[in-house]
Formats: sequence, structure tokens, C-alpha cells
Amino acid sequence: MNYDRILIRYGEISTKGRNRNKFVDKLRKSVKIALAPFPNIKIEAGRDRMYVLLNGENGIEIIEKLQHIFGIQSFSPAIKVERDVEALKHSALELVKSLYKEGQTFKVTPRRSDKTFVLNTDGINRTIGGFLLGNIPGLRVDVRNPDINLQIEVRSEAIYLSCENILGPGGLPVGSSGKAMLMLSGGIDSPVAGFMAMKRGLEIEAIHFFSPPYTSERAKAKVVDLTKKLAEIYGSSIKLHIVPFTNVQQAIRDQIPENYSMTTTRRMMLLIADEIRNKEGALAIITGESIGQVASQTLESMFTINEVTNTPILRPLITMDKTDIIKIAQEIDTLEISNRPYEDCCTIFVPASPKTKPRREKVQRYESYFDFNPLIAEAVQGVETLSIQPVDQTSEFDSLF
Repeated sequence: MNYDRILIRYGEISTKGRNRNKFVDKLRKSVKIALAPFPNIKIEAGRDRMYVLLNGENGIEIIEKLQHIFGIQSFSPAIKVERDVEALKHSALELVKSLYKEGQTFKVTPRRSDKTFVLNTDGINRTIGGFLLGNIPGLRVDVRNPDINLQIEVRSEAIYLSCENILGPGGLPVGSSGKAMLMLSGGIDSPVAGFMAMKRGLEIEAIHFFSPPYTSERAKAKVVDLTKKLAEIYGSSIKLHIVPFTNVQQAIRDQIPENYSMTTTRRMMLLIADEIRNKEGALAIITGESIGQVASQTLESMFTINEVTNTPILRPLITMDKTDIIKIAQEIDTLEISNRPYEDCCTIFVPASPKTKPRREKVQRYESYFDFNPLIAEAVQGVETLSIQPVDQTSEFDSLF
């Protein structure tokens, strides 16, 4: 039997109250964008469920797309049946027969959200289970580990039958929590931080600091490829802002004591990122920091670096071990790109003994001897903004603005 629709379950969205419709609408838009290559599908979104009507489109390809959309807890290929016991019996038989192989077991899992239906859950179980056993020779019941789990969901408008639950990524629909700027280096951590932020419903734009000739065009291409991966997860284009950072870094090297240079570098990056955030109308900055991982990620360092802005700094990886971060990077397919041996600006001019417990008053004094403001303004003015398309939509990227 060919399924005619896919039933989508919301997960965390179902815990929302009066504003649930806002989250459902965001998810509907995400699904619509992801399924744009399938012109015949129709999306029906309700308060508790969403349905993708296939209308002859390739269900396997659509299932692959749905597995990557944040906000979907799980989904099932399904068929719609009228609210009639006889129609239910014969549709269930047709569905199970299409899947059954000799010697397999089954069970019936009814769910009756509409209590007005003529059969209760036990009645559905007995009626449908008995009908299947009487019409499929060799079929046996196994309620613990069945080969076929016939799920019957009775709702007010119809009955839905399915035999498969496919997990989605969970989380919240992208864009439902606002927009934030991701500080994207070429390393392992920041793409994972971007992924985790998108899972919590954030729309992201990326900021990368580029320091030619100390960093190469291959390092820039590496970040473009990382952004493409994130755009593929997002299902649409992502802006990448490339900041010319050479002059700022050279000034830091010349003006700031070596053991405080990393602290000042991070402070200048944060100042520039905050200027871009303000221009783009975002409300937060995301970093890939994990506490204690490197010198600039101690609590004392973050306290000193954060001083330059009142903007919320989101650190999705803050308590995660490196091994856990690497595992996620493998799952989202960014690890191999991050491991390409091309240096970014965070790895040049690294002091031999960076300060792990920098003091605000000291870094303030060192920075007061030189006016960084013109260089910051120059870097912001020189930002190159690219619109990075998902890998499966284009192999190139277009410069915008």
C-alpha cells in the first residue's frame, strides 16, 4: 500500500500555551522551505499535528528532508481512513498485508484522542487485532517486540494508520527564538555551537575574522564550507560576514603585552561582532566556548572579555567535554572540514604563555595607551557579506550587499 500522507508530531511545541500557533507557523514555514522541490505536496498544520499530503510525490525523499527539520519530534508515513469500524478493519488489513512477511509478528497500538468514537482503545485492539489474525495466515501477536506495530490514531476528523515512527531532531523551529550572530572560526567547536543554537529556534548569521596574508584563501573557503553545512541543516541560505582583521591584530601585537594579547584580541572581536549584530538587528552573539578548554575560556577570561558589551553572549557548549563536541561535529558532518590544516586568525600571534586569569583593570590600562576605535570602525566598514546557500541547492555562493 502506498502511504498518502506523513503525520508530523511536534514534541516540545506541544508544551507551549497561548503562543503555540506562532511556533506551529514557524515549523510549517520550515517544512515548506525544505519541501520546495516537491511542488505537489500540501501541508496541513493544526494545533496538535501537522500533515504532509504527498499527492504522488516521492515519500522516501520527503522523509529524508523531514529528519533534519528542527521542531519535529517524530513523524510517521500514514494513511487516512474514515471514522467507520468496517473501513478501519479493511484498511488495516490492506496495510499490514503490504508489509507482512511469513512468520512475522505484530501488535496494535491504538490512541483515541476523540472519546466519541464507537470503540474504546481496548475495543480497537481486540476488533482490529482479531480481524488481522483471522485474515493473515501465520501472523502472530508479540506485544513486546513485534515486527509490525500497527498504530491507530483516532481523531475527530478521521482515523490515521501507520506502522513506523521516525525520529526528528526535536528542538524548536528555526527562527522561533529570534536572531543571533555566530562567531564562526575554522575550528571544531563553533559550527557545533551554531547547530545547537539553531536547534533552540535561533536564526543565525555567521561572523568570521579574516587576517590576510597571515591566513589564506583556503582558510576562508573552509569557513564558507562550514557555513554551507549549517545552511543545509537550516534549509535555507545563511549570511556570512567576513571581517578584515589584519590591522587590528597587528596593532594588538605591537601595543599590548604578549600575555594579554589574546584577551584584547577577543575583546576587539566581540566589539566588532556587536557592531555587526546591531546593524543586522540580532539580539545575541553565539560563541563555541567550553569552559576551561583554552586560556581565553577560563571563567576569569570570559569575565574580562565580556566587559566590552552588554549584549547576551550565548555559549551552547559551555559545559560540554571536547569528546562530546567532536561526536556532534561528526553527526552534522562538519568535523572533516574543521580538521583541514588551514590556520584562522585565532591561531596566529598566539602568545607562549597567555594569561589565564586576566584582570579587567590591567587590560583596560594596556588598551588605553592606543586608540583602537578607528581600526574597529575600519574593520566594520570593510566587512564582506556573502549569502551561503545549502550544499544541495548550489555549489557556489553569491556575494551580496
